[in-house]
This record gives sequence, structure tokens and C-alpha cells, in this order.
Amino acid sequence: MARKIISAIDVGTTKIATIVASVKAKDDIEVLGVGVVPSRGLHKGIVVNLDEAKQSIAASVREAQRISGIRVDSAYVGVTGRHVSSLNNRGVVAIPRDDRLVRTDDLKRVLSAARNIPITEGKKVLHAIPRSYALDGQEGVKQPVGMHGSRLDVETHIITASVTSIQNLAKCVRSIGVDVEDLILEPLAAGEAVLTPEERETGVIMADMGGGTTDIAVFKNGSIYHTSIIPVAGYQVTSDISIGLGLPFSIAEKMKKRYGNVTSDQEVEQMVQVGMENGHSASYKELCSIIRARMEELLQLILLEMPTSDYHNLAPCGLVLTGGTANLSGLDELGQQMLQIPVRRGRPLSMGIYGISDILHDPSYATTLGLALWQVRGKEGSTYRDSKNGSWSSFVRILRRLLRA
Repeated sequence: MARKIISAIDVGTTKIATIVASVKAKDDIEVLGVGVVPSRGLHKGIVVNLDEAKQSIAASVREAQRISGIRVDSAYVGVTGRHVSSLNNRGVVAIPRDDRLVRTDDLKRVLSAARNIPITEGKKVLHAIPRSYALDGQEGVKQPVGMHGSRLDVETHIITASVTSIQNLAKCVRSIGVDVEDLILEPLAAGEAVLTPEERETGVIMADMGGGTTDIAVFKNGSIYHTSIIPVAGYQVTSDISIGLGLPFSIAEKMKKRYGNVTSDQEVEQMVQVGMENGHSASYKELCSIIRARMEELLQLILLEMPTSDYHNLAPCGLVLTGGTANLSGLDELGQQMLQIPVRRGRPLSMGIYGISDILHDPSYATTLGLALWQVRGKEGSTYRDSKNGSWSSFVRILRRLLRA
């Protein structure tokens, strides 16, 4: 199999990360370039300043191109924000043919039936992911094509998002000369990078704690079961430190990353000081107390987003914390104490991934790597269609790939 070049852009609230990779198989991925720059023009995952966002994305792409030596013509782009919502819905169709043989067209019909839901004005379906099928009432069918039956059911996880938010994000990417191959909900991508097959099958909650949002995904029976976005994450922790200790925001951010700890009952004297440049210092005990209070609140918010209060049976494998905020020391222990379930820190799994991939082993880059893995593993694409990219643009993109191959 010939190698294929793919690119992905993680457009976050605190950083923009672009990855360029060479792919031969699902377990043969060479990372050729990674470009990471501070994010500007975004708030809680939503574009609020087109020019600033465009400049940040362009800088990230240029850096990835410089390191890889490969031009980025198109990319898979992550989507997040409070405007995202989800639900599970069932669809059903009859198999009218005499042979009662399920064909690909029947799958398209039943998925279309499942997607036929009332949608709030200004929103559209971003993903419609089949969870499982049933034939004549027999549940748990994974792939019904080629099987016999008279009635086909499907349970589908449907994710909707704001049309305006999607259009603005796509516009930023297109404006720097990069086509949008597909838009992927970020917690789906992060799950590809940090979860094991056993966790997905048994049941697990994943929380991607970024800068502006905490993206939640619940996996059960090998597929996505629930998704949700909380507009609280690392930015709010830094803001609390800044206000509570009277520090500039940038200094508060550095103190959080360098000294932040949420371990309970720390034997630390009140007068112990931690210092930064420019003469700023703060009480270590007060710093950790502020961080712990916000993280306790965030862990409670994660539980409130669950589709059921019986989260122990929903997710026997517990909670996997990833994203930059998951790097806070003691956070997994705090989660276990509060929630009484297993909690671990989720770092991107590196099996079959090589090249300049060391930077991607940090939880901060779960979504970045996951966006590439989503495509490599042949996951269900979104319903996104870039209306600005007609047949001519598609022709140009194909021609560029042929010349590059």
C-alpha cells in the first residue's frame, strides 16, 4: 500500500496545533511535522475574531510545513464549543425484496431515518454515527450487510452544531489556502488517541480538559454513547488564581503549570512562597487551594453531564482525564476520592506511531493526534460539506496530491 499524506488542525482556545503525517496502515503512521502556536481570536472553542484566528492557524500550518517539508493543501479540523449537543435516536426500515438480503442502500435508508429529527434553527447535524443494528429484533448486530431479515433497525448517536460556528471556523482555514477535508468533533478524536479497545467496549468516560472547554465523551459497547461540552476548563483555573492572588493573568498561568497541585491535606505551611519573574510571588498553600476548589467543581460538572446518575454501571472502566489541564499534579487522585471510580491520566497511545512524535505523548495533544487517527482508522465521517469548494476545487486538490505522490 502506498503511503498517504494527511494533515489535521486542532483549533483550540489556548493553542493551535497542526500535524502532518505519512500513513501506510492503521499501525504504521510516521509523524513528519508538528506546528504549535498560541491561539488568538477564539473563546471557549468558538471563533470571535476572524483575523486573529486566521493568523494563528496560518502560523501553526507554516511551522508544520517547515518541519515536514510538505505543503498542507487540506486538513481534518476539530470542532468544539457549547453550541454542540447530542442525542441517541433509532431508525427503522423494511427490507422489501424477496431475498430479504440487507444491502448497502438499506444502511443508507435506515441511517437517513435515524437522522430525521427536529433540529433547532441555526443548527445542523455534524455527525450521525451508527452504534449498533438490529435485524428482526435481534440486537447487537455490528455489520448487517449480507445478512437476511425483513426489518432493519439502527441506534445512532447524532451530534448537532451551530451552522454559524462551523462556517466561521471553516472560513478561517480556507482563507489561508487550506481546504477542509472534514470537521470532526474533538472529544471523538481525543478518544481515538487515549482510550483502549477494552475501555470502549466495557464503558468509560473521557474528559478532555483543554483551555476553554472540557469535552466529554462516553463510550459503551465499542461505540460512542454520549457527548457533551462544558465551557469550563484551564482558563477558568488561571482566572481564579489571577483574581484570588492578585497576579497578572500570564504569571498566574505560569504558576499554575509550574507549581499547581490538587492533592488533598497537603502538609504545607501557610507562609511558604513560590516565586516567578518580575518579583511576583504567592503562598503555595493558597495557590493549590484555589486550583483544587475549581477542579472539584469541574469534576462535579462532568458527573452532571452524564445521561444517567448510575455512572458506575455506565462506565465500569471509570474516568480518563486528558488535555492540558489533566497535567495538574494529583488530579487523578482527587478524581478517585470524589467520584469513587477508577481515574487515570490519558496520554496518547504511541503504538504504531513514530517519527517526530515525542511532543505528542503529552495529554495536551490527544485531540491533535486523534484527528489524524480518526481518518486513518476509517471512522464515520461528518455530514459537513464545504459549499465553497466545488468540483474545480476538488480537481485541484486531487491534482496536487498526484503531483506530490
